Amino acid sequence: MHNRPLRLLVVDDSAVMRQAMIAICRRAPDIEVRVAADPLIAQAKMRESRPDVMLLDIEMPRMDGLTFLRKLMADDPLPVVICSALAGRGTETALRALEEGAVEIVAKPRIALYDFLNESTEMFIDVIRAAAHARTRRRIRIEKRHSPDVILPPARPTLTRTTRKVVAIGASTGGTEALRSILEAMPPDAPGMVIVQHMPEVFTAAFAQRLNQTCRVSVKEAADGDRIIDGRALIAPGNRHVLVVRDGAEYRVRLNDGPLVSRHKPSVDVLFRSVAQSAGPNAVGVILTGMGNDGATGLHEMHAAGASTIAQDEATCAVFGMPREAIARGGVQSIHSLGNIAAAILAESAQRS
Repeated sequence: MHNRPLRLLVVDDSAVMRQAMIAICRRAPDIEVRVAADPLIAQAKMRESRPDVMLLDIEMPRMDGLTFLRKLMADDPLPVVICSALAGRGTETALRALEEGAVEIVAKPRIALYDFLNESTEMFIDVIRAAAHARTRRRIRIEKRHSPDVILPPARPTLTRTTRKVVAIGASTGGTEALRSILEAMPPDAPGMVIVQHMPEVFTAAFAQRLNQTCRVSVKEAADGDRIIDGRALIAPGNRHVLVVRDGAEYRVRLNDGPLVSRHKPSVDVLFRSVAQSAGPNAVGVILTGMGNDGATGLHEMHAAGASTIAQDEATCAVFGMPREAIARGGVQSIHSLGNIAAAILAESAQRS
């Protein structure tokens, strides 16, 4: 892939969307795009030339995108980015696609093509390039409550009810399933968590709801002023920065509609920097799988403020970009496989209680 253009296959029954992606990729000389109006046409084109990344619609004729994704992940896995509508069943189905092995979600545009190209070109190109670096594995259908590779944390004394500990977690490409693994391993009295997962608006609320159904901690999309309490994880809304602030003896989150930071909103850097300032040594920072460098500066600031800092290891990351950058900048205290991160968070939090 280094000596040739990145090969993108767009599978979408919308001629407008296919036209938009061709126009976008004209602005990125390192991306070569082909299009298919449905999965059956896509299969024929894949026999001619295997793509590096697929951009896949969900609702299509002859075969729906989720069925096609399952076949791909079982037989010939490759990085798939789901392009989904921002409402109704599309949101729920897109989240199911992440569980089935897709690496990213992007929102299908609801604006004029000209405006879409001007506003979204950079974002789509970033996502496509990030997906090309993602590890994919053949999916085996298993019953999942706690997946076999998750090591549940050891028994420990019950935490006292305090808001004086904060766990801040940042993730991007591949992060939804990493977060699921960590949160499903947490006990009901786990320390309060604030999470930034790079994800489009609206999907974060549905993602939080799905996690809330399977985790022993409660999970919700963060609202301005929410208290950070034991047994609850707050997920930043897809279009707002989230900050942690000190409020007397407790911590709360504040939402901010400022500009992009590190090319993202919400930004992991914004969260981590606020935790460094408000919680200092009473915090644990965790950086997970993702492309780019968002969070590296903020995690370094947390480390300098006395917080414990953890990075996911390369072997279990879909994309090692964000953890690698944080490690290179000297902000990481310990590195763990995904299956060990929940236990590491609890151990570090217990030391700080």
